[in-house]
Amino acid sequence: MAVAGVAALAAFLVHLAVPAVPLLTAAVALGMIVAQIPALRSLLDGPLKPGLSLSARRLLRIGIVLLGLKLSLVDIAGLGVVTIVAIVLVVVLTFGVTLLLGRMVGLPGRQPLLIAAGFSICGASAVGAMSAVTRAKDSESATPIALVTLCGTLAIVLLPLTRIPLGFDASEFGTWVGLSVHDVGQVVATAQIAGPVALSAAVVVKLTRVLTLAPMVAIVGAVERRRTPLSSDSAVSAVGEGTSKRPPIVPLFVLGFLAAVIVRSVVPLPDGVLEVADVLQTALLATALFALGTGIRFAELARTGWKALIVGLGSWVFIAALSVVAVWVTTGLSAR
Repeated sequence: MAVAGVAALAAFLVHLAVPAVPLLTAAVALGMIVAQIPALRSLLDGPLKPGLSLSARRLLRIGIVLLGLKLSLVDIAGLGVVTIVAIVLVVVLTFGVTLLLGRMVGLPGRQPLLIAAGFSICGASAVGAMSAVTRAKDSESATPIALVTLCGTLAIVLLPLTRIPLGFDASEFGTWVGLSVHDVGQVVATAQIAGPVALSAAVVVKLTRVLTLAPMVAIVGAVERRRTPLSSDSAVSAVGEGTSKRPPIVPLFVLGFLAAVIVRSVVPLPDGVLEVADVLQTALLATALFALGTGIRFAELARTGWKALIVGLGSWVFIAALSVVAVWVTTGLSAR
């Protein structure tokens, strides 16, 4: 865990040196780079593995709980009914289309579900949340995390270039970014290029997308609970925690996330408390995502990951195009 924490600090220094690189993206990328060094693999797969596994699971869940303190129901209500409905539709349609595409190309295990969650909701954090509720193996999470990191990084470069051809003003561009880019850090890095108006719109829309994580996880948890017998070996081996319990309908960290949203909405928390929570949440997620990144092996992805790459790129193009339509429709309806 200490190694993962130091790596998160190194990712923060990279972010300070190159602000265009989001901290969480840098953390995942650093983990992926370290995992490719042959001399370090014996450490990653040996004495460091228990601490990295704990970081990837427990710290990720705590970070997701604290992420709820960024959300205010008042800010969400300020988007208006039309925009909120558009956000929900984009999430649900992207999730469904990605899941279907993943199964059509024959992705193994829970990879279609994890890729669908990552691309439709909130990137690597959603992959981690869905992994927890489905008891997915670490190896099943590696490819989806690599894909959302790749496509989210591409979005930082490509989306600003298309703003003028699409005719978006700053607010519309921010809405599009919030609807289509994966991780919160990637949203900030992409939207800030168009100024504070775009950044504000993007963050509110993105965090509203994050709120859909709770019901989506709850629905998937209910389905998995019905599909997984109490005596199933997969319920024991997938997580490696030595438990034969079926996946919970609503994991405790999701309830904590919802509780944090409610607290943020009804309790006037001091700015200092929110700032500390934000720093802690970012540090925990960076530590967890580095740990998740260390499980990615490029050689294995090259042998088996081309189908997943097709699904990931297809999902990214779909959500970007669907979000453009959503912006046009919501703008037209709001103007009436």
